[in-house]
Amino acid sequence: MKHSVLNMLKPKKKMSTYRKSLLVATFEGFPAVIIYQLLGGPFLTGYLIYLGATSTEIGFILAITTVVNIVQIAMAVVMQKFRNRKRMLIIFGSMHRVLWSSVGLIPFVLPHEYWVVTYIILYTAAHLGNAAAGIVWTSLISDAVPGPIRGRYFGLRNTILGGVSSLALFAGGQILDRYPGEQGFNYIFMIVSVCVVLNIVAYFLYPNPPFEPSTASNPVGMIRKPLMDRAFLKAIIFLASFLFVQGLTVPLFSYVMLKLMNISYGTVSYITVVHTLVMMASYYVWGNLNARFSAQTLLLWSLPIIALACLLWGAIAFIPAVVVLYAVHIVLGIGLGGFNQMVFAFTIGDTPKSERPMYIATYSAITGFAAFLGPVAGGKIYALIANEPLWVQVYGVSTLVGAILLLLGLTIGRFVLRAQIRSDISI
Repeated sequence: MKHSVLNMLKPKKKMSTYRKSLLVATFEGFPAVIIYQLLGGPFLTGYLIYLGATSTEIGFILAITTVVNIVQIAMAVVMQKFRNRKRMLIIFGSMHRVLWSSVGLIPFVLPHEYWVVTYIILYTAAHLGNAAAGIVWTSLISDAVPGPIRGRYFGLRNTILGGVSSLALFAGGQILDRYPGEQGFNYIFMIVSVCVVLNIVAYFLYPNPPFEPSTASNPVGMIRKPLMDRAFLKAIIFLASFLFVQGLTVPLFSYVMLKLMNISYGTVSYITVVHTLVMMASYYVWGNLNARFSAQTLLLWSLPIIALACLLWGAIAFIPAVVVLYAVHIVLGIGLGGFNQMVFAFTIGDTPKSERPMYIATYSAITGFAAFLGPVAGGKIYALIANEPLWVQVYGVSTLVGAILLLLGLTIGRFVLRAQIRSDISI
């Protein structure tokens, strides 16, 4: 008994810095993913339809999140002088959360004719902050999480956060089904406001490991390093092309379901929940596979899976639509789970530590511009085919895009990414 009491009085072993970093990064993700799910995905499309946005405007708005990534090149340079990454994360991360959630006030303070344009302005400003915070967070977390466990940790983290995302999607769909229109969106933004406060508080708990500056003596030299890395640049240009074609239809899946197929918010949220759950499980699987195979190899495997998700839309011609939509989003969840996680592993794990911010910025800028053009062009395509037969609008475009993606992945993708793999081996 005496020994038991003494053991209780002994000071507990202090948690290691690495373990604390892992816990903070995981728990900070809880309010973050709720914000993203309730303000993004099908709810973003639904809110824009409520505000009166056209398909072209929706495509443009969906593309903004990628084109603003060009600001990351400037941020990679700024980080060389202002090296307190935690402070920058707090400033720019908070900017994103506050501005994006403020779009919920638009119907209360402005005439109807200004709703969409005001949303575009606030959304753009918010995601400029998010792009700046993104490169800071990626650089910080790559230093905070030990290299040998990155694949498995991010697989587990994304799996946990996927569960939270699914609950948020389910709850959001139920709210909008029970309270359609303005009242339902008001409840959504109330929940988001609480999560914004929690997310900002969590930023203050992040570690602030020392920053290793670039070996280049000036910004031009920093920018040249990734651009002179031929294998890296070829891989990024290919991925940008793939994302452009993918962007013609994948970001507009919710628009097709809600606007063209008149599927209810509840059904769309169920489909998206299944999509998120599958992606959640795939993160864990892809993370474990990354312990055995390179990020480039797994990235190559993910491309045909994304293409297949688009091709499956064609099955609506002879299979009930809802069944096909579930199948599409299950396959898409597997493909995007691998693509997103392996791109992240590629940019933070297979690039020089001192030059990592600029490598990340270069990837984000090039692929971001391509991913911006995709949804903009896609929204315009859907507007141009508005008078075509309904099957062309519902599944014709997606099926054609799927065929192009499959061709890209099995031909150019195999050559470029395998060349990158051989380059890594030779090094």
